[in-house]
Amino acid sequence: MASCGCYHTNPMSHKNPKSLRSYRWYGPDDLRSFGHRSRAASMGCVQADYAGKPVIAIVNTWSDINPCHSHLRERAESVKHGVLQAGGFPVEMPALSLGETFQKPTTMMYRNLLAMETEELLRSYPADGCVLLGGCDKNTPALLMGAISMNLPAIFVPAGPMLRGNWHGQILGSGADVMKYWAERRAGNIDQHDWQEIEEGIARSAGTCMTMGTASTMTSAAEVLGMSLPGASSIPAVDANHPKMANLAGRRIVEMVWEDLKPRDILTEAAFHNAITAVLALGGSTNAVIHLPALAGRAGIKLTIDRFDELSRKTPLLANIRPTGKYLMEDFYYAGGLRALLHALAPHLDLSCRSVTGKPLGENIADAEIYNPDVIRTPDNPVKKSDGLAILRGNLAPHGAVIKPGAAEPKLLKHSGKAIVFDSYDEMNARIDDPALNVDANSVLVLRNAGPKGAPGMPEWGNLPIPQKLLKAGVRDMLRISDARMSGTNYGACVLHVCPESFIGGPLALVKEGDIIELDVATRQLNMRVNDDELARRRAAWRPKQGIYPRGYGKLFLEHIKQADEGCDFDFLEGTAPIPEPEIH
Repeated sequence: MASCGCYHTNPMSHKNPKSLRSYRWYGPDDLRSFGHRSRAASMGCVQADYAGKPVIAIVNTWSDINPCHSHLRERAESVKHGVLQAGGFPVEMPALSLGETFQKPTTMMYRNLLAMETEELLRSYPADGCVLLGGCDKNTPALLMGAISMNLPAIFVPAGPMLRGNWHGQILGSGADVMKYWAERRAGNIDQHDWQEIEEGIARSAGTCMTMGTASTMTSAAEVLGMSLPGASSIPAVDANHPKMANLAGRRIVEMVWEDLKPRDILTEAAFHNAITAVLALGGSTNAVIHLPALAGRAGIKLTIDRFDELSRKTPLLANIRPTGKYLMEDFYYAGGLRALLHALAPHLDLSCRSVTGKPLGENIADAEIYNPDVIRTPDNPVKKSDGLAILRGNLAPHGAVIKPGAAEPKLLKHSGKAIVFDSYDEMNARIDDPALNVDANSVLVLRNAGPKGAPGMPEWGNLPIPQKLLKAGVRDMLRISDARMSGTNYGACVLHVCPESFIGGPLALVKEGDIIELDVATRQLNMRVNDDELARRRAAWRPKQGIYPRGYGKLFLEHIKQADEGCDFDFLEGTAPIPEPEIH
């Protein structure tokens, strides 16, 4: 069939323009393509705008209700400029924005929905490649999961961290300082006026949390995986270098289309091991233990949580960033950023892994330097020699649980105490500050029915509050255990992601008030001191609860969500089974 006359071979291209995916929509001389071209004309486009050029989808998670992404409308324009300069045709596509601070019950409930939307946007429209704009916690893995499954050339543009907070001359960091000062407020050490000043000073610009929370953990992981331009994840959201980076991403994605460089060409098993190693060296969020296995599963790679523990035992913590360290992401950027940290970490990395630049990781970080050796340490002077994260097992977590040892008081890393058990978040709220609660500093707070199916959505409830009477007595950390997650910005001796979750009958469901729970991080053990016969009796008496969703997306979620140790993806989304291109008739 004859084609549109505007399609000419580009002598600089690595492939023929007629082999572009978008040609199926715009190129043929048929009725359906007539409709596509005429509707493009109705939007002010002439055929020369797109004919023979890569069509680049800019998947943008900007939203008025997501402050972390409030600048991404402008960044999309920077990407468009880069695409146009490189000879491509940009098409912005809005997608679901997962706003961590506002969306309830939790953005984790909707991570897979955004992943599905991203994949289907790219499949159903004439996209040859894509630029993914996001950064707030679950947006990063969601966008990448969808792009990996579709497997078109893709670059991730991270939203970037916000500026440092400030109160009375003190530097404030997201999450970590919120929890710190909230505890002081509950203890009666700061008043309402102080609290309001902190509220007005802690979030000073667009961008994600400026601590090493889940947002910067996952954008850094995306960069180490090779899915972002080198150095992209460290740039503060409102720094002038941020729109420059977005522009360069727009230019590079056009080249990637001609090179046919796709996510699964980049995302090897070694690349995921690099990402885990970097997360550990950064003091990254426990949420990476869920998101990275989910990403790997989309690339056809089996990544177990035990790999995190194996690498944790030999990876030094080099980033002195809150909540584990002292500084914030703005300081990290000025100190040399992720490239500098990776350069120092090089002996622990596979430097041959490819990236969106088309070059190996080693070449991307070869000239990086550390400008502040207290912010970014070297392996001979680490913040901590190892154990950035620890995977625990035992009769309370046969499929695993996770703890961040560096965020806990050291004395609690080997601890035993009587369980105080809460069956729900509401029950915990109702009882936690009751003066009659039979709790002391050695008690172990247990929250259940907070996992993927139980909550549902596995919210960030794992940083259980310390009872007010203990706060007033000076207690600032206790052992806390749940099948929930915890914000990457939080701290404390919190055992998270207990698997299997209590809602489906995991051992956490069998704990009774007063049971002795034992934690030993050094031996990676988490147990309840209850004999097997008694556990068998309790299991025989246990009865499952009903899920709260009789219909809709929530029902689909409950029927298909996998457990935390498997990445919490939907069972029907994993893998690389090919899906045919849509028919165009």
